[in-house]
Amino acid sequence: MIQFEVEADRLLFDDAMRFARSQIKKLIESHPDFYPMYTQGGKWKHEGPVWTHWCDGFLGGMMWLFHRHLGDKHPDARYWKKQAIRYSKPLEPRKFDRDVHDLGFIFMPTYHPWHRVTGEEALKDVLIQAGQTMALRFRERGQYLRSFVADDSLFIDIMANVGIIFYAARETGDRKLREAATRHALTTRRVLVRGDGSTAHEGIFDLETGEFLRQSTHQGYRGDSCWSRGLAWAIHGFTTCYEYSRDPRFIETAEACADYYITHTPADGIPPWDYNAPPESRRQVDTSAAAITAAGMLRLSRLLADPVKGHFYWSTAVHILRSLCEMYLAKDDPSWEGILKGGVYHIHKNLGVNESVMWGDYFFIEALEHVLRP
Repeated sequence: MIQFEVEADRLLFDDAMRFARSQIKKLIESHPDFYPMYTQGGKWKHEGPVWTHWCDGFLGGMMWLFHRHLGDKHPDARYWKKQAIRYSKPLEPRKFDRDVHDLGFIFMPTYHPWHRVTGEEALKDVLIQAGQTMALRFRERGQYLRSFVADDSLFIDIMANVGIIFYAARETGDRKLREAATRHALTTRRVLVRGDGSTAHEGIFDLETGEFLRQSTHQGYRGDSCWSRGLAWAIHGFTTCYEYSRDPRFIETAEACADYYITHTPADGIPPWDYNAPPESRRQVDTSAAAITAAGMLRLSRLLADPVKGHFYWSTAVHILRSLCEMYLAKDDPSWEGILKGGVYHIHKNLGVNESVMWGDYFFIEALEHVLRP
């Protein structure tokens, strides 16, 4: 087991986890049965647009992480399990949802840990159906899972969701599901991951021939720029693909993307929202990209055969978490309802800019739970 280099980190991270639990408890007491996406002025409940309905799994997912972190013997564990079920159960009908490419985000943080805790077969069936539904997005011409915006569109975000198809394939023995997930990951690797490890947000294909046409973006600065959250999705997503497939190409890609992040991110480990944005715009960080990357690097560190490399990525993730805790935790602002400040949802639409975002808070908790795990 890799040890902390300084005990102060453990104390810092334990304190951050306690703060996160208190923030989520306040949220569900103030706005029961509400699934937020991003804050406005630090407040979750508002009338702003959502663009797409994709992150309802993160709230219940944080509760499952709290339950796992505390352990069954802790006096608060029963409370978090009850709340986690309360916020996971209403998501079940979305196992048939064909309008989003984010079924992994909805079900892997919720039904996957729920099944792990209880062993109920019905919960596994929900996960399998969600994976089968997501696989319906696969286009033979082009070999990719289409994004929610158009048939000719492939998003880097889908890499962080494709794990649910691998899961369904493993649990059912369905080779076609596994092939769809593998081919999608290989296509993404080919058309969205550049030679230097940077990533594009979107790929556009010719629907008639399946030919890849160009890189594009909805959330990045330009089609040829590197949107930091997309890079983070790639790090986390290719690592997950390797966990399921053990295909060495996927861990090589995860490492390449992680190395780009390390090389191009400021010394504190918190990236700009886009690495190629103009200097003035680049001052806007995205803490959600940092949190996703920390969670991805922690997973990556445990999968590498080389212990030196593994320790390097582990230490980098700890450094990122330290910066998030010391610089962006909302602990000193009693009016702020989220956990991490400095997140970005959609900069061009001015949605959730320099705010708390649910995926940022979720992956921050995932990384904390991972790094604090015995």
